[in-house]
Amino acid sequence: MRRTLGGLAVALCGPALAQEDAVVVTATRAPRPALEIPASVDRLYGADIRSGRQQVNLSESLGAVPGIVVQNRQNYAQDLQVSSRGFGARSTFGVRGIRLYADGIPANQPDGQGQTGNFDLGSAARIEVLRGPFSSLYGNAAGGVIAIETEDGPAEPTVQGDFLAGSYGTRREALKFGGQYGPVNGIGSFARFHTDGYRQHSSADRDLANAKVRFGAGDTSVTLVGNSLDQPQTQDPLGLRRAQVEQDPRQADSAALAFNTRKTIEQQQAGVNARHRLNGSNELEAVVYGGHRFVEQFLGLQNNGVVRLSTNYDGGALRYFHTTGSLRLAAGAEYEAMSQGRKGYDNIAGVAGTLRRDEVDEVSSTGFFAQGEWAFAQRWIAHAGVRTTDVRFNITGLLGTNGGGVGYQGTTPVAGLVFRASPTLSVYANAGRGFENPTLVEIANRDTAGTGPNFNLAASRSSHRELGVKSILAGRVRANAALFNIVTENEIVVDQNSGGRTTFKNVGHTDRDGFELSADTISEGPWHARVAYTHLRARFREGFNTVIGVAPNNTPVAVAPGASLPGVPKDYLYGELRYRIAPFFTQLEGLHKSKVAVNDPNTDFADGFTLWNAVAGLEQRRSRWRFSEFLRVDNLTDRNYVGSVIVNETSFRYFEPAPRRSMSVGLQAALKF
Repeated sequence: MRRTLGGLAVALCGPALAQEDAVVVTATRAPRPALEIPASVDRLYGADIRSGRQQVNLSESLGAVPGIVVQNRQNYAQDLQVSSRGFGARSTFGVRGIRLYADGIPANQPDGQGQTGNFDLGSAARIEVLRGPFSSLYGNAAGGVIAIETEDGPAEPTVQGDFLAGSYGTRREALKFGGQYGPVNGIGSFARFHTDGYRQHSSADRDLANAKVRFGAGDTSVTLVGNSLDQPQTQDPLGLRRAQVEQDPRQADSAALAFNTRKTIEQQQAGVNARHRLNGSNELEAVVYGGHRFVEQFLGLQNNGVVRLSTNYDGGALRYFHTTGSLRLAAGAEYEAMSQGRKGYDNIAGVAGTLRRDEVDEVSSTGFFAQGEWAFAQRWIAHAGVRTTDVRFNITGLLGTNGGGVGYQGTTPVAGLVFRASPTLSVYANAGRGFENPTLVEIANRDTAGTGPNFNLAASRSSHRELGVKSILAGRVRANAALFNIVTENEIVVDQNSGGRTTFKNVGHTDRDGFELSADTISEGPWHARVAYTHLRARFREGFNTVIGVAPNNTPVAVAPGASLPGVPKDYLYGELRYRIAPFFTQLEGLHKSKVAVNDPNTDFADGFTLWNAVAGLEQRRSRWRFSEFLRVDNLTDRNYVGSVIVNETSFRYFEPAPRRSMSVGLQAALKF
């Protein structure tokens, strides 16, 4: 067993261990058996991520994790909508409320906003997902942690090529090479993706490169990682009104064509992780990273309808691990910083016009954490931790806006208890606090007359409680279940959304009560199955007023007490059945999602749906060659449905239709040298 980069992904485990329990690290920052962790943690391995899949979006595989909803918007100008136990569902741009990591480097900016576009699924070894209060030990996100880790290079140098072609002009070409060279292990990959898009005005191109090199000498290991994303001129069809969906779900909104809505993204980043074992009980880890991200977005409006963001970001961490008998401790300091130049121009029929807004946004986040694990009795294990986070904003207004600064501080304790009823059965409970400061998007505009940021917006804070059970049934099935209750105070919601200008405010409380269940087979044999189910009631406790374009003349609309949080399905069910006997493999997937509200007042809903997908393929091995081919059919029943919603969209354009029946063919060849 080895420790992994940044202590953030699933540790490698041998076949014997896989038959009993998985080894996970996000909750404790060190490899521990899942049965000894008082938290909901799931992991997906390379085969789950890649086998018979396009390897483009997290939505392809994360549906198998309970508590997580990933909505593929079929719009590459907007990032995936990812929510965890309802956190993040309201985000219009990127991922919010969830901490994201790629090889130990945060994919969130210090303000909490994150992106998944630089996640390279083609070279991923594993993805680990943590839900519940232990995620608060990672900073300003109460929803959870999603950590992806790049695979190591194989023992023998190997080159692999992938090709995929599918409906709507979709194709993906990828090349991967890696191996072990003495004390050096390395892997690099490059993938090019293109789609004409299911909808009008939705074509996209994306080039993604990823590399990892690790050096090991005695008690010290150093890992270098680098990543590059180039996504030029990605068309944005915008959302549709209900009448438009019923008329033609493949159309783009007229504003998308009039203003040529689109988005360009460029990002390059690099980092280094160094680990040194001081002795048998003590270990140090240091992480340093930096990067640059450029975004240019043309919105569907004229005034300030072009946004250009040029961001430099960097950060680092120093962590200490100690083990003495039944006691394990971890502590550390983490720092993140960004400096973002923001410019706003008029959008004149798809061409940048007069400069209207010019500012420099600086955000830093400093965090200190400590956590411990104590096996104080034969079957009892106690966990506890605390983190303090200090996030500071400084905005310098150069044109069209005022400046200023504000700080947000939060201390988030968490504790959990595990009872090992047997070697294959654990019962656990946990409780803790969460902290979420507003993002730059949320403080960008004041909620009153005038220009400049809204520094009156407060951080939201949450209390979490969870009770769960984990088991290995007859050495054949791994099953987990959890009940949870979350109360959030000072929830951040839309105050006014009109004319392309959105302001936010705090309201009283929200309640999230839910149940999660997952099971997957772990025994040898040709048949494998997996199921994940989430039931979640997420509601506003108190009523409030909002202006989101649902009434004439921007009249405030009442949100009633008990209204559902928009974008959060009450029920979400995923299942898959796989059969593999060389050289043949096949897989059937099913997904059900209940209806979701599209805005805070619950004046409209996107209908629930059930989908079926199927895969069939072959794999051949010849000497040092390996070949694989597959055919995939998504939406077997050709259902017409809305795959995602734009929460609280000001022009009623809530709905983002998903493709009808579609097909893709994949080919892969690998050669060992």
